[in-house]
Amino acid sequence: MKSLEERTTADECAAGLLEVVPQIMRVMRGEMRSHRGGELSVPQFRTLAYLDRCPGSALLDVTAHIGLMAPSMSKLIDGLIARKLVTRQISRSDRRRITLSLTAQGKAILQRARKHTRIRLGETLSTLTEAENAAVREALPVLRRAFSIEGE
Repeated sequence: MKSLEERTTADECAAGLLEVVPQIMRVMRGEMRSHRGGELSVPQFRTLAYLDRCPGSALLDVTAHIGLMAPSMSKLIDGLIARKLVTRQISRSDRRRITLSLTAQGKAILQRARKHTRIRLGETLSTLTEAENAAVREALPVLRRAFSIEGE
């Protein structure tokens, strides 16, 4: 059982995360969207990003993550397949399962957007002192471990 002091410290950290994470995500989303290419809608771009993180996902997995209704998600995926950004394949382990993955072209779009986003974040972080940047770097593995999901 954690002491009151430990719970208070954890609550303070949680409050800080609730405040700062949306600010960071707003910058990241804005930058990623500005470099996604005018030919992709935001849901299409988010779908590519999800499939990059979770290759071999089924349509229902992507639907749950993106938040569209199944018919809309199916139409979106069909469009990405027609544009050669996503492939649809029968699973090797279960022939009843259809899996989705990015093509090289789909990955290239994501890599370009991520590169520009990383540059933008680097510019923002360059305004911090060396000690502040070190503190951020040291916090990253701790946060990654605290918020990791099994299988990721």
